[in-house]
Amino acid sequence: MTLSVVVITWNEEERLRPCLESAAWADEIVIVDAESTDKTVQVAREFTDRIWVRPWPGFAAQKNFALEQAAGEWLLSLDADEQVTPELKREIEGVIARSGPADGYAIPRKNFFWGAWARHGGLYPDYQLRLFRRGKGRFVARAVHESVAVQGPVGRLEAPLLHRSYRSLEEFIERSNRYSTLAAQEWIRSGGTVGWADLVVRPLARFLAMYVLRGGFLDGRRGLLLAGLYAHYVFLRTAKVLEMSHAR
Repeated sequence: MTLSVVVITWNEEERLRPCLESAAWADEIVIVDAESTDKTVQVAREFTDRIWVRPWPGFAAQKNFALEQAAGEWLLSLDADEQVTPELKREIEGVIARSGPADGYAIPRKNFFWGAWARHGGLYPDYQLRLFRRGKGRFVARAVHESVAVQGPVGRLEAPLLHRSYRSLEEFIERSNRYSTLAAQEWIRSGGTVGWADLVVRPLARFLAMYVLRGGFLDGRRGLLLAGLYAHYVFLRTAKVLEMSHAR
């Protein structure tokens, strides 16, 4: 049984090398790049010649295209800011050696912020369905926060992925602005509505859920900051839904 690791990229020269180094043991690495303007493709060529460069069609479409280029009997989808731990490598190798038994596996993910693991606030175990048999899984088309749907039984692995997504407050805020627009557009397309009270209720509920109910306070100042940032994202998404609704 063989394993293909698939990664989509766009201007990821700083984070791509650790990702690919952690996956270099796979039988194949497939990279699909969205016309990066930095040295992402040059970095990728250090690890594989299975590289495609194409315009950006959206998260799910780009990831599904990458899956279609892979030849392995098992597929592991990674983001450029993720790394496979040695423990996860051994667990995946065991799944492939046994050929399952499930058709897909969700992997716990450790999210890092300000150089440390955010253990609480609902950010762990943050299961992500990333390992599956070829032909059994595809990414569901959504504007943001795309996920894999697998035809067949799904299991869970114990060893984690490392996720080093946000390197600074500026990057978090920039992504929040971009992702909240995509999420608001999807909300409108699905027929969802919000009221003006939601500008207060929804962000406050997110903050209390993360910081109090899910123990974000146990991460100290980092937990307080993350709860505030995620509440701000919910505020932006809600405000943009209201703006788009009134513009129609």
